[in-house]
Amino acid sequence: MAAPDVEVSRDALQFGLKDKKVWEDRHKAALHHSAFIRAARSIDGVLLRSSTPIPGAAKALTYLHNNNIPFILLTNGGGKHESARVAELTDKLGVPLSEENFVQSHTPFKQLVEGSETIEALKDKTILVTGGDGERCRKVAEMYGFKNVIIPGDILMANPTIWPFSQVFTDYYQKIHKPLPRSVNLADPAKSLKIDAIFVFNDPRDWALDSQIILDLLLSKKGILGTYSDKNGDTSLPNDGWQQDDQPKLYFSNPDLFWAASYHMPRLGQGGFQASLQGVWDATTNGAVLERTVIGKPYPATYRYAENLLNTYRTHLLGGKAPKQVGKLQRVFMVGDNPESDIRGANEYESAHGTIWTSCLVKTGVFRDGTQPKYVPKVIVNDVLEAVRWSLKQEGWSGNIA
Repeated sequence: MAAPDVEVSRDALQFGLKDKKVWEDRHKAALHHSAFIRAARSIDGVLLRSSTPIPGAAKALTYLHNNNIPFILLTNGGGKHESARVAELTDKLGVPLSEENFVQSHTPFKQLVEGSETIEALKDKTILVTGGDGERCRKVAEMYGFKNVIIPGDILMANPTIWPFSQVFTDYYQKIHKPLPRSVNLADPAKSLKIDAIFVFNDPRDWALDSQIILDLLLSKKGILGTYSDKNGDTSLPNDGWQQDDQPKLYFSNPDLFWAASYHMPRLGQGGFQASLQGVWDATTNGAVLERTVIGKPYPATYRYAENLLNTYRTHLLGGKAPKQVGKLQRVFMVGDNPESDIRGANEYESAHGTIWTSCLVKTGVFRDGTQPKYVPKVIVNDVLEAVRWSLKQEGWSGNIA
């Protein structure tokens, strides 16, 4: 089995076509593609503004759906199971969606349940999951197949002094916590709570508590909470001994510093929490490298995962026809609102299948009109509807979106 596509890295849509004559018959077109379009769109900032559909978004998706043009949504958001998010989006946008064409930031974490020849399976290990409302992310992880999932609130309620300033949130944590599988046993660390991996599934709500617990684990001996590795600061070891004592691996699902919320200015996202933790780590270790794995746009693993999903979904849409019968996926249009993630990722991604990725930036989200984006898209348009029209025109599509 190949290693899971999880490495350092908010939303997306994909669709495809060949030429005007072939597409006159939608079913025939679906069976004879030689050039596909994939558009990757941000949900918050491209399809929705907070929870309200952006004008034209539903029309764009409906047109793609009605014309049998495959698409997927790829988002750096999360915090809910894919099935719940798909149902929510289907209701808001009025377009049939499924888990087959939807990827959230933490979706690739599923691959770590069973692991691979090179990566240890975490199915039966004890993992810490942070972020999201209440214990939603715990439940998502359990639905993925992780059997032993704890959240920071579990640790706080069992050990209130671990971060005394979170006691003002006792009522909140009282409703969501569960008993720990093992206590923090300083007298006998071998019997103490041991964490095998740390996952930031979604934007943390209690930055201070989560930061403290994550830091404690990164400084621990073999992930045993309440211990401190004697290798920390040892200059004879790689990275001066930091994270050299079998501490739990740290995974982030989303690098976005900002995201488009209902407020008139972008708000800090999971990337802000990551930067904050990085600052605390730097001050604690005198600048040692913080070893971590981050998935999500703009990093290649997320684009590779999305491209593979699109090809699978395309095959399903084409009735199971082999690629040689319909031609390979030739072009993907990435439509996003964030130059730092959506546009950068599309510009830098190199497809193993030779698929060309074309970036389209919309003005309905993070990007501020009148500014020069650091990562330059192929085109800047007003909204997702205009992006779809432009993309279809590039492929010689003669139809009009009314």
